Amino acid sequence: MNRKIKTIYKKLIAVLIPSKRIAMERKDGLTIGENCELQGVISFGTEPYLITIGNNVRITHGVTFVTHDGGMWVLRNLGIASDADLFGKILIGNNVHIGEDVTIMPNVRIGNNVVIGCGAVVTKDIPDDSVAVGIPARVIESIDEYYEKNKMRIVNTKHMSRNEKKRYLMNRFKTQ
Repeated sequence: MNRKIKTIYKKLIAVLIPSKRIAMERKDGLTIGENCELQGVISFGTEPYLITIGNNVRITHGVTFVTHDGGMWVLRNLGIASDADLFGKILIGNNVHIGEDVTIMPNVRIGNNVVIGCGAVVTKDIPDDSVAVGIPARVIESIDEYYEKNKMRIVNTKHMSRNEKKRYLMNRFKTQ
């Protein structure tokens, strides 16, 4: 299967049959733990075998993993390093949420119990128990601080049906 067809196929599988997505990514060499969620279109790049993802990780739509340095293109074209490539591993710990449209660059380790905010570009390691956002991503608070800041706004809707949740939220926010 050529690369373009494979990309289209993977996007279709991601949307239509998410339960098969993890098995398909593992077949391509991705190392991914248990109880993980892959939501929407995610790019594991051209070297998924350089990516290791722990347990209980949620990766949302639009996330891109970059395991190589595209700048080598310029060096090759200058004749400085005609066959040059530069690669790096990406390691994601356990219990991590990666928000929409995040880009994770080569040679990055994201620790355990981490939230990466939407749109971040992760260029350096993110320590355990932290929340990181921005371009480039930087730690803005600990997981404990994140909880304390939000605990008064938390609603317990996770086990409601879609319709129950909709009614609850419509009712809650119509008075605000």
